[in-house]
Amino acid sequence: LLSPVLGAIADQGGGRRPWLAVCTVIVAVASAALWLVHPDPADTVLLLWLVALGILGFELGMVFYNAMLPGLAPERLVGRVSGWAWGLGYFGGLAGLLVVLFGFVQTDRPLFGLDKAAAEHVRIAGPVVAAWLLLFCLPVFIWTPDRGGAGLKTGAAIRTGARTLIATLRVLPQHGRLVRYLVSRMIYIDGINTLFAFGGIFAAGTFGMSVEEVITFGLLLNVTAGLGAFGFAWVDDFIGARPTILIGLIAITVIGVPLLMTESTLGFWILGASLGVFFGPVQAASRSLMARMAPVGLETEMFGLYALSGKATAFAGPLLVGAVTAATGSQRWGLATVLPFLVVGGLLLLTVRDEHREEGL
Repeated sequence: LLSPVLGAIADQGGGRRPWLAVCTVIVAVASAALWLVHPDPADTVLLLWLVALGILGFELGMVFYNAMLPGLAPERLVGRVSGWAWGLGYFGGLAGLLVVLFGFVQTDRPLFGLDKAAAEHVRIAGPVVAAWLLLFCLPVFIWTPDRGGAGLKTGAAIRTGARTLIATLRVLPQHGRLVRYLVSRMIYIDGINTLFAFGGIFAAGTFGMSVEEVITFGLLLNVTAGLGAFGFAWVDDFIGARPTILIGLIAITVIGVPLLMTESTLGFWILGASLGVFFGPVQAASRSLMARMAPVGLETEMFGLYALSGKATAFAGPLLVGAVTAATGSQRWGLATVLPFLVVGGLLLLTVRDEHREEGL
């Protein structure tokens, strides 16, 4: 709920960079503080608060980060920039995971002489993430241009931003294609996020995979999703973001059916890796479509609404998966409930025609 509010304030104030810096520091501090969490039930509450704080900072930060996209690339290259960035994000996350995995966790002699008995080799993951984030965010703050906001002082920006957001919400129903897109994305991204959340659980519960195998499967998905985001970046610019999203949703649905039915572990690995190819393109093209539709001067506010649409019903997919799994005793039937989210979201997306920017709100 904070996303569109802070987005509107950023558009009227000093721009996105200061807010992005604050959010980055929040994520880094929350991550570094995970070092204080020991494998003890007494630290559960501390862990939950730190994770919640980190997620809050990350989700808000993505609003300001995404809103920089329309000002960084001409419209004909927006798909490539979004896709390449999303692919690099997957590979960056993969690289960070490998550093932790082989530098600290899966070795008899962790770096810096960390004590395995005190779980320091696992607890170091948080500080590594914090250092990784602070290091690789530097190009954004040093070299990446930001068009900035209207330049109002803080108090005036808050008042004007609030008025602008209220005015936008009042006239939003008149901009049907934008509303349809936000609702469409709300539905299909819920399905995508649920697949991410429950993929490892499904692999372990249905195919009896070990923790190491689930981690390896996660690494494979990161690779295929990153490659897909890179490859489809050109497709996005060539045929448009909307068709790219539809191709991804259709492919995930078509591959998902045999994946849920297969009894073969090898078949699951092959189909799962194939499924991952289309995760990245759907996510990257969704962002580039919003970048093409957002009215000039209201980009951050629009990406705030975009973020809200991605989280407003985030509980629905996991809730449905849990309920159906409990009722049927089958993880296959439970995860199958994700498919209608993809189909309904895709059908609604068919009604979103043009990708040019709104004339105004």
